[in-house]
Amino acid sequence: MSTPRLLIAYDGSPNARTAVHAAAALFPGAEAVVFFARQPMEAFAAHLQGHPVLEGLDGLDAALLDASEKIAAAGAEFAVTLGLRAQPLVSSSVVSASEAIIAAAEDRDSGLIVLGSRGRRGLTATVLGSTSADVLHHATRPTLVIPSDAVALPRSAVTQD
Repeated sequence: MSTPRLLIAYDGSPNARTAVHAAAALFPGAEAVVFFARQPMEAFAAHLQGHPVLEGLDGLDAALLDASEKIAAAGAEFAVTLGLRAQPLVSSSVVSASEAIIAAAEDRDSGLIVLGSRGRRGLTATVLGSTSADVLHHATRPTLVIPSDAVALPRSAVTQD
C-alpha cells in the first residue's frame, strides 16, 4: 500500500502542530503540503470600497501575506524535522478556511486531508463555527481530524478508568 499525499491544514496553533506530529507518526516519510488558508484584507473590507480608511490596506495586506507565508514555512519546516517531505502552501481567497482546504486538496490531488480540532462544543462551536467539522462534512477526500491535547487527554483518562 502506498503512502497518501497529505494536505495538512496549518495555522501555527498548538492544535495544528499536534496534527502535523500525528501525520508524521502515522505516515512516516510521506509527501505533504502544509497549507495555510488566509483571507485577503479586501474580502474583509469589501463593503468599505472607496472609504478613506482603505488607503493603507495594500501595505497591511502585504504584511499579512508575508506573515502567512512565514507560518506555512514554519509548519513545513516542523514537518520536515518529523520526517515528512513537506512544502508550504498559502492560499489567499475570499472563501472560508474550510472551503480553501477542500479546494487545495482537490487541486493538489491529495490522498488525505489532515487537520487539528480545538474541541469546541455547544454554543461556542455554533457561534464560532468549526473548520474541521465543515471539512468533514463537505470534503470528497478522506479526512483525518486530530483532537487537541486539551480534548484528547481528558478523553483518554476517562477510557482508562
